[in-house]
Amino acid sequence: MRAIILAAGRGMRLQQAEEDQLPKCLLRFGGMSLLERHLNLLKAVGVDDVVLALGFRHELVEAELDRLGWQPRPEIVLNPGFELGSVLTVHTVADAITGGRDVLLMDADVLYDIRIAHALTAGAPVNRVLMDRDFEPGDEPVKVCVRDGVPIELRKQLAGDLQFDAIGESVGFFRFDEPGARRLAELVQGYVALDGGTKPHEEAVRDLIRERTQIIEVSDVTGAPWIEIDFPNDVARAAHDVLPLLQPLTGEE
Repeated sequence: MRAIILAAGRGMRLQQAEEDQLPKCLLRFGGMSLLERHLNLLKAVGVDDVVLALGFRHELVEAELDRLGWQPRPEIVLNPGFELGSVLTVHTVADAITGGRDVLLMDADVLYDIRIAHALTAGAPVNRVLMDRDFEPGDEPVKVCVRDGVPIELRKQLAGDLQFDAIGESVGFFRFDEPGARRLAELVQGYVALDGGTKPHEEAVRDLIRERTQIIEVSDVTGAPWIEIDFPNDVARAAHDVLPLLQPLTGEE
């Protein structure tokens, strides 16, 4: 199994001072960067084949890997067009996506519990979306809608007449088997050919869900603590509300 961590963006919504701007994967909680947590959690569930898709201030992320001395060292793929949509970042790692075995596609800016890592990686090869039914309504969360046990929609804004049995927030982590990964790469390539890759990568995942060419399952992780860090108040919530609920990792202060 291969994990691809998307960490190319600038994170403008965090409103960091320009001279202090960091890639979000370098934000630290409990004395540990989000990147180090990702690597620890992946190792704990048996995943040590890791690809980092980098862009903004990538040299700082590489310096963090040097500091950690992590082995095996993750492969680094740079997206020079990181200011565009994340679908372009996914396109830059197309070889890693289509290189065989199951692929985990993971946002870098998530603080999460090991139960979520287990939910993502458990079992035989599969296409899988994670969903948390306990979420705050609004236009910001990417919603997963489920009908008859399968996902039918993945978007921030939903059609008013959409019929579903369950709804939750996407954690921002996806798993694809080999056929699913190949088809995702094709969809991503189509977006890049269309407009240069200005869309979020979730649009390509949404297309994969809606075209029904692959069997995709939903894993409900409601109750497992996690938070995606986009805004300044998310940093505070991560430190004060989510971090204390996580299973401690080796090396935490």
